[in-house]
Amino acid sequence: MFAKMHQQTHSLITHSIQKPLIFNPEKCKIPCLHPSKNPEKPIFSISKPLHVTSIINPRKNSTKCNSYEPKNSQQCKIAFLLSSKNPEKPISSILSNPRKNSTKCNAYEAKSNEQFESINIKIPNVEYEKVKIGIYFATWWGLNVVFNIYNKKVLNAFPYPWLTSTLSLAAGSLMMLVSWVTKVADPPNTDFEFWKSLLPVAVAHTIGHVAATVSMSKVAVSFTHIIKSGEPAFSVLVSRFLLAETFPLPVYLSLFPIIGGCALAAVTELNFNIIGFMGAMISNVAFVFRNIFSKKGMNGKSVSGMNYYACLSMLSLLLLTPFAIAVEGPQVWAAGWQTAVSQIGPNFVWWVAAQSIFYHLYNQVSYMSLDQISPLTFSVGNTMKRISVIVSSIIIFHTPIQPVNALGAAIAILGTFLYSQAKL
Repeated sequence: MFAKMHQQTHSLITHSIQKPLIFNPEKCKIPCLHPSKNPEKPIFSISKPLHVTSIINPRKNSTKCNSYEPKNSQQCKIAFLLSSKNPEKPISSILSNPRKNSTKCNAYEAKSNEQFESINIKIPNVEYEKVKIGIYFATWWGLNVVFNIYNKKVLNAFPYPWLTSTLSLAAGSLMMLVSWVTKVADPPNTDFEFWKSLLPVAVAHTIGHVAATVSMSKVAVSFTHIIKSGEPAFSVLVSRFLLAETFPLPVYLSLFPIIGGCALAAVTELNFNIIGFMGAMISNVAFVFRNIFSKKGMNGKSVSGMNYYACLSMLSLLLLTPFAIAVEGPQVWAAGWQTAVSQIGPNFVWWVAAQSIFYHLYNQVSYMSLDQISPLTFSVGNTMKRISVIVSSIIIFHTPIQPVNALGAAIAILGTFLYSQAKL
């Protein structure tokens, strides 16, 4: 509290007086924060925060605080002026006549953190922050694993990735519209410029989403995510050759294990499919451009992570729907749906609903996480998320994997982790 008051007063005096004053805490004494009867015993303590107010809650240990002038130029010229009879009066005139411009401040020890927070001072709680980050990560990973499992189940029975991708965006858009209408969440304050800047982001997001779904319809979930772990390599290449950005040497070195690991995993994949491989690669490129457009378009705009992704989903849905109808079409969907229901039963409908809802939720939590945690923490969490999806899909779907294939996946993921550390 001392440091904050010193800093505010110093900046205030420097603004009013041409010659800046140097604060020396060893020479500057602040008698107004001590009781007049016993100056040696302060009225505040470390165990209980000091609550200062000029009017509210006066206690027995209140004391009158007078601003004063130092006796010599060696001491710092600081006056703790919590209030003044004439706020428009310049500081120089107040310092020239300190007795006339004295102010009374009442100080007491707060009984609880609620009183301490009433003066807008945030009390850091390390344990709470750890728990919050843990909840974000657990929710993020869990939702992502559940989505990938149900998405693969749907695609195995209903191999129409364009419709599946459309339903995922539609479910998220509907959920957010309902939450805005019912006031569960505050709607974003957007304008034409916002949607204009969001358009290229939505185009890249739509391409990446469809490409990844096409990939998972042709190959194992684990293989798709192994290839998608090579996204940092595309990020560096695009930024270097198209945006003329430069990176430190460790960033370039981290690309070797990423590219080598992905290549090793692809060569040794037992159920390799070129469409599945190319879908994952296109998804990497599209998401790189999505991140680039997102950074450029969102500069100076204040929209929460949850609402930003909601708007992105809605715009992507508008872009994807006509293409999905043109590529696959309602007749194909109707025939495939009937076949899937006859083979799976009513559970198929639950699978489609689950993969659509969990897709939106896991992406929403990831965007919300960026508002709460640092980029370094987020990158580490993203790497661990990839591992959790690969391992869980191998266990659940009994995906055959060779030791060399597992080694390639491990090298690629390690390279992704090293890249995140080197870039930050």
